[in-house]
Amino acid sequence: MHSRSNVASVVTAATAASVAATVVRSTANVAKAAHVVPSANVVKAVTAVSVVAVTTTVTASRRHAVMTAHRRHHVVVSATRNRRFSVRGFFLRMICTGDAMSWQQFKSQYLVRFWAPLPAVIAAGILSTYYFGMTGTFWAVTGEFTRWGGHVLQWFGLHPEQWGYFKVIGLQGTPLERIDGRMIIGMFAGCIAAALWANNIKLRQPQHRIRIVQALLGGIIAGFGARLAMGCNLAAFFTGIPQFSLHAWFFALATAAGSYFGAKFTLLPMFRIPVKLQKVKAAAPLTQKPEQARRRFRLGMAVFGLAVAWSLWTLFDAPKLGIAMLFGIGFGLLIERAQICFTSAFRDLWITGRTHMAKAIIIGMAVSAIGIFSYVQLGVAPKIMWAGPNAVLGGLLFGFGIVLAGGCETGWMYRAVEGQVHYWWVGLGNIIGATLLAYYWDDLAPALATDYDKINLLDTFGPIGGLLVTYLLLALAFAAMLWWEKRFFRSPAHEAQVVNLRSMP
Repeated sequence: MHSRSNVASVVTAATAASVAATVVRSTANVAKAAHVVPSANVVKAVTAVSVVAVTTTVTASRRHAVMTAHRRHHVVVSATRNRRFSVRGFFLRMICTGDAMSWQQFKSQYLVRFWAPLPAVIAAGILSTYYFGMTGTFWAVTGEFTRWGGHVLQWFGLHPEQWGYFKVIGLQGTPLERIDGRMIIGMFAGCIAAALWANNIKLRQPQHRIRIVQALLGGIIAGFGARLAMGCNLAAFFTGIPQFSLHAWFFALATAAGSYFGAKFTLLPMFRIPVKLQKVKAAAPLTQKPEQARRRFRLGMAVFGLAVAWSLWTLFDAPKLGIAMLFGIGFGLLIERAQICFTSAFRDLWITGRTHMAKAIIIGMAVSAIGIFSYVQLGVAPKIMWAGPNAVLGGLLFGFGIVLAGGCETGWMYRAVEGQVHYWWVGLGNIIGATLLAYYWDDLAPALATDYDKINLLDTFGPIGGLLVTYLLLALAFAAMLWWEKRFFRSPAHEAQVVNLRSMP
């Protein structure tokens, strides 16, 4: 700042000296023109006046520079003080009136807006790990849906409890008396609460009857395949791989292949419904009814509060049931707010080339695996299933079915409570398909499942070896996602599609 003032003073002094010299020359020229020789006193007087002018100008310039510097310093200090006072005022306002303000920000950011998939899937992996450690079982849904189908048959006077499949998974008690049943009730409560918070509930009918056929048929195929493999996208994939069960890897690869065939099948002309075009003059703004949103948010808080209170009350009589329901609420919030969809993770690989959800799921399994490993080392028994053709065939059917239906066993749950009628049919199809598998299990099991070993990677390769093999396979899967995404977007077909889109008017 001082260097700038010195430069300004030098420039001003030079300018003043130039002016003084000009005055002296002008005086001499005037005298010469008038044929008058100026006396020495006149020259001295003019020179003295010029020197005084120069001195005065330099002094004024220096004073101006000092005042400017002082003013700038005062402005900086004042701005700093004002900034400090504004920060203090901000925190003071937060202390005095900030409860409502901070609550509105929290509500908008975390309860109304959708969540990013990656942190939500990681959180689901962590929750599933603690769920396993505290309940002794893994996060799964289709086994309980199969039991629901068995209960329906019991209402009609049949005896499915005598079937071999229900002797394997059990049909004792009611959903309220089973860990999986309480957990699924909690999941539905969490999904409903989250959808109400965001005012994301609206009855939406399928646009064509073919969609109902897809939903029901795809749900039946997916439910049948999931129970044949002893698990769906959870027990035979997301929570199955961290259990170090080899059958989950068979299922995952087969599901990817099945989803490929499902994607190709659903692109056939028979599934292309006619689109009705309607001429409009202007785009209608997206609006919400504020009073309806507030009313639904309060209702969502009531559902959430009642579900949590019910869970806490159950803790005193049946701790594991209460814990299962609390975890179910958490799972429901995660899948609805983040719109976690395992179907899109597989289907998007073949249609759009996107791997974001698939990579998030792989990371979530990697986070969960080390936690499951620690619980296993502490004595909790992992859930290992038969690594036979049942896992491969079940994965193929499951992958094909979820793409045909448009949703997996967890995806249809939160979409159904959001009011999407299509997924009501998907859920019904899942229960029907799972019950059909239970009926035919005694005929299929020896050839496809029970004659094969249950292979635990921790036993096959040792504790550390099994853990390293699991992480190596997860790393290879993640690398495969990166390679596929790069290959897909560099393919000639994709580049031609991009060129066509850019050439459109």
